[in-house]
Amino acid sequence: MTTRKDWDTYFLDMAYMASTRSQCSRRHVGAVLVQGKKLLGAAYNGAPMGVPDCSEAGCMLVEEYELAESGGKEQVVKKQRCIRTIHAEQNLLLFTDPKDREGSVVYVTDQPCWTCANMLANSGISEIVYHRPYPKDSDKVKALMEQKGIIFRRLEAYEPPAGTMTEVQH
Repeated sequence: MTTRKDWDTYFLDMAYMASTRSQCSRRHVGAVLVQGKKLLGAAYNGAPMGVPDCSEAGCMLVEEYELAESGGKEQVVKKQRCIRTIHAEQNLLLFTDPKDREGSVVYVTDQPCWTCANMLANSGISEIVYHRPYPKDSDKVKALMEQKGIIFRRLEAYEPPAGTMTEVQH
């Protein structure tokens, strides 16, 4: 007899399955919206519909500078990020009904970035469950979720379904 998956594993598996649709060469991310035990939507990161994605047109990288603290000292750090793709969490919010989001849970393969966290914080959801950390924005995002009263959990021991995990490039 096989062991039945718990709900967190079941829905995070679905987020990872959604991520397999991504064509981003840097990171495949998937997200699902759940109310109760009902799946209300799924999304992944990618270019807008009808527009060439990163696999066809290459990444559209921009350079950004941000202050980072290291050893009690602030320093300016140069980062690159792709702006061709819409993040999975953003697509999820674009393609689900705002009424359905009230009190719902978002399962996402990766900890949301600052921009996605802001959008999710304003969407009416009550919880975010994720697997892979995103250290760049981690402290800011955790503080925001605490301030908003949104449950924010990482499933560290979670194992994604075979064939769904992609190498993360920074």
